[in-house]
Amino acid sequence: MARKKRLLNDVANERPATQIPIDRVGVKGVRLPVRVLDRDRGHQDTIATVDMLVDLPAQFRGTHMSRFVEILYGYRDNVNYRTMAYILKEMVSRFDGARAHITISFPYFIDKAAPASGEKSFLEVRARFIGDLVDKYKFSLGVTIPVANLCPCSKDIADAGAHNQRGDVYVELESRHIVWIEEVVAWAEEAASAPLFALLKREDEKAVTELAYGRPRFVEDVVRNVAEKLEGDKRVRSYRVECTNYESIHQHDAYAAIARDKKN
Repeated sequence: MARKKRLLNDVANERPATQIPIDRVGVKGVRLPVRVLDRDRGHQDTIATVDMLVDLPAQFRGTHMSRFVEILYGYRDNVNYRTMAYILKEMVSRFDGARAHITISFPYFIDKAAPASGEKSFLEVRARFIGDLVDKYKFSLGVTIPVANLCPCSKDIADAGAHNQRGDVYVELESRHIVWIEEVVAWAEEAASAPLFALLKREDEKAVTELAYGRPRFVEDVVRNVAEKLEGDKRVRSYRVECTNYESIHQHDAYAAIARDKKN
């Protein structure tokens, strides 16, 4: 004889003891394989870490965490500017909310040739798609690019050599039309003393070292150089640029940032 199926209470839909609306509730750190657009190869498969958040009306005790993953799973093979808008709209609809937020962070690999030998390797950058739906949809692209910087002060005062450091340039922008991750990487590398490579032969090390020595950069120089590119690009509505140098002869790090809104 079959056992009678037990009815499960939906506790999340109960009225809470304290009826105060919650600004953001949801899931963070969801990991799953996704497919994103790649300018040169059409698409790229990667592993994303996702945060999905909505507002919670005062009359609900909790939210249904499984629904976030259900929504996300349906769009995993095509993550881009347009599909993120669909995800956010579905979140608002299914959770009876007024606002929704999603951040999709992932490693992104760019095929690069070494400057002298031409040997190919992949540069890993860290990318983020950031989406918000509050009355209207807003999408931002964030990219963290590793670079090398040579200290102008050290070069000027030293009788021989100059100290170098690896750094990270973070660019986050809201745009009217698509801006490719590859474009953002190029802007950051041009702004810094030298780009980084996964594979360098001896002749490449010579070329990169000499390039950096001829282009000394403070963190202030780097953020200004990137900001100049963004100011001149009509696609960009607003932006934030940060540069952090992980100092080689200091125990602290160097940092600079510029943020601007071009919407007017």
